[in-house]
Amino acid sequence: LMRGLVDRYKTDPSVRGLALELVRPLAPKDWRGEIRAVFEYVRDNIRYVHDIAGVETLRTPPATIELEAGDCDDKSTLLATMLASIGHRSRFVAVGYRQPNDYQHVYVEAAHGNDWIPLDATMARPFGWRPRDAVARMVQMV
Repeated sequence: LMRGLVDRYKTDPSVRGLALELVRPLAPKDWRGEIRAVFEYVRDNIRYVHDIAGVETLRTPPATIELEAGDCDDKSTLLATMLASIGHRSRFVAVGYRQPNDYQHVYVEAAHGNDWIPLDATMARPFGWRPRDAVARMVQMV
């Protein structure tokens, strides 16, 4: 579902317009700077909130922008969509901390050259930080 939302909304004018606004001050072809700018926007301006009690929800990227809030799947979908809207490849990483094949969290990794940069926009962690101690990990290309 998340990958489908990225494909559907990466051409949305509100999503692409916001991404372009964020990268406008950067030097041309500062790809790493673009990834960082979009990540920092989602991390710092979209409040992390839980889903409705007892209900799993997944918002569209424009809805997450409008509400300025979402959980890990909302923030990750928005981040991946904004990156795709300006030409960056990314993937979703689901992790779990209890047992194999039990996932509680998702974040994004963005391609930069031959590297994948972890981008967990749900907490006040720096660019490139990833959750540790996961016992389950699943990667899904966007």
